[in-house]
Amino acid sequence: MSDTLQQIKDAVITRQRTEIQGLVTRAIEEGIEPKSIIDHGLIAAMDVVGQRFSDSEIFVPEMLVSALTMKLGLESVKPLLKSEESEPKGTIILGTVKGDIHDIGKNIVKMMLEGAGFEVVDLGVNLTVEKLIEQIEAIGPDILGLSALLTTTMPEMKRAIQELQAKGLKEKVKIMVGGAPVSNSFAEEIGADGYGADAGEAVVLARQLIGV
Repeated sequence: MSDTLQQIKDAVITRQRTEIQGLVTRAIEEGIEPKSIIDHGLIAAMDVVGQRFSDSEIFVPEMLVSALTMKLGLESVKPLLKSEESEPKGTIILGTVKGDIHDIGKNIVKMMLEGAGFEVVDLGVNLTVEKLIEQIEAIGPDILGLSALLTTTMPEMKRAIQELQAKGLKEKVKIMVGGAPVSNSFAEEIGADGYGADAGEAVVLARQLIGV
């Protein structure tokens, strides 16, 4: 890896917001491919940030500033990408299930997934099964991510999966679930394809589910 790519990676990890765009500009001037800047600098850095978050070495405020730093770098390099290079790794629909209006965790997951190169469609909170199905049919995502923070709303996850099965949509989309009261065993019980304990795990899981 070139020195400049390493500096870009380090700048995101250490949250150097004022430095990142200058470093990206320098990398471009050195002839480094825009896709390489994104994959080996910006996204690689967010992988480290996600792991440190999972290991409780950093917390939400630090992770958010790293994500913001990454986005600033992305803004500098994205206009230079050829159309085939700017294809997202996959499309993910996110939402917090009906009856639940908590979205902090979901928003962090969204930021991390975007940082990993996915296109994310956020359907918000208090998401009805009907709206969910309508959007899946319209968008055709690779993955559906459902979140719940209340034990009382967890059954909505099961209901959503049952309805997707009934509509013949479950085979067309991978389903991952998360949230404080959710567990791996619950995910298996309701027929989800995977469970992410935090934002870092959600990124790893999303990559596994669609093989990128």
